[in-house]
Amino acid sequence: MADDSAGADFLTMPAANGADDQPQIGMVAQYVKDFSFENPNAPAVYQWPGQPRIDVQFNIGTQQVADDVHESALKIDVTAEGDEGVAFKLELLYGGLFALRNVPADALPPFLLGEAPRLLFPFARRIVADAVRDGGFPPLMLDPIDFNGLYFQQLEQQQAALGEPAGQA
Repeated sequence: MADDSAGADFLTMPAANGADDQPQIGMVAQYVKDFSFENPNAPAVYQWPGQPRIDVQFNIGTQQVADDVHESALKIDVTAEGDEGVAFKLELLYGGLFALRNVPADALPPFLLGEAPRLLFPFARRIVADAVRDGGFPPLMLDPIDFNGLYFQQLEQQQAALGEPAGQA
């Protein structure tokens, strides 16, 4: 029996000597860029009645650090506050370096502001949970976030504010 797909193998093989022009994306590194945990009212905070109100804020930043290498950084700010005062504050800036080769310029923002934070989030989430637990509180388990959905929602809002039709950047 003849294999009809054997002749098509050359179509999917990468070009020799780095001449491949297909988009390539890889995570080079991930790291804690900045971190702070404050427990300003210890040890009294452990005797406060009730649960604190927890406010969680996210921000995403990107920058090009070299040819074909970009950083995406996920900033997480958490404040837990009760009627008696601040229970704890946490600030985490968690970054990742991504090698992006042959990626069209219009595909960079969706990746760096949507997909890259999605890849970094589970690791940042663990750091937050561990730090809060190590601070003497129950671990704070952040819910998963659809960073891609948020990126496109924000893009639509920006386009609507500018009067542009949806789907155009």
